[in-house]
Amino acid sequence: MSTHRPPTLAPAGQPSWRRRRLDPDHSLGLRLTLAATAAFLVLVPFALLTLLVLGAWAPLHRLDTAVTHALHGYALDHPAWVTLMRIWTEVFAPMPLRAVALVLVIWLLRRGARRLALWATTTMVVGGLIGPLLKLLVGRDRPELLDPVARAAGYSFPSGHASNATLAAGVLLLVFLPFARRGAARAALWAAALLITVLTGLSRVALGVHFASDVLGGWLLAVAVLAATTAAFTSWRAHTGLRPVRPTRDGVAPEVERHPGSA
Repeated sequence: MSTHRPPTLAPAGQPSWRRRRLDPDHSLGLRLTLAATAAFLVLVPFALLTLLVLGAWAPLHRLDTAVTHALHGYALDHPAWVTLMRIWTEVFAPMPLRAVALVLVIWLLRRGARRLALWATTTMVVGGLIGPLLKLLVGRDRPELLDPVARAAGYSFPSGHASNATLAAGVLLLVFLPFARRGAARAALWAAALLITVLTGLSRVALGVHFASDVLGGWLLAVAVLAATTAAFTSWRAHTGLRPVRPTRDGVAPEVERHPGSA
């Protein structure tokens, strides 16, 4: 008569999956877990905002309407402001920013930084595809104004200008941080990235073609994509034996500045 031994969940002495994920000695698993958690935490407010938009939550609608009408009234009284916003929104539109990203990718490939070029491409492509898909799924109409100063086609949530500006600014920032060795240069890079991100989003609301929540949704979506692709890339490079990095301080591939072929 044969006896059946109960199956074991893990070999004796082998730490559980949960402990391996949180064990500092298993640095790759820990970084993956923390990075995935960070990306999830960014997606939570985006998902909540999306649900509020889909449900036409009255307080959000009132806030969006108040901001839109206030900025629209200012635009009607200040034609120079409208001209500035139109120029900015065209210069930092999705297509010009994608062209800049393409130039960056070509430059990285010429330096032999193939993995870094793949990360930049993946970040821009994934973010660029998710945004339009969500626009179709949410189907939110753009603001309707009696005397518009600008027009835009398509649905409204999330803002494509805001998300693509955030993606491009984030990619450029994380690629070029290793080249900025001094504090002033790093501060300038961060300031430029924030300026592009914030002012591009503001321009869409100022021109009356997006609600404020559309822009916020675009920012949150882009940050979530950046967090996810950066987590994957930094874990990948650590798995190949390269030293761990803090992307917001070191960039995603510090070795690109001295040894581009290893990035």
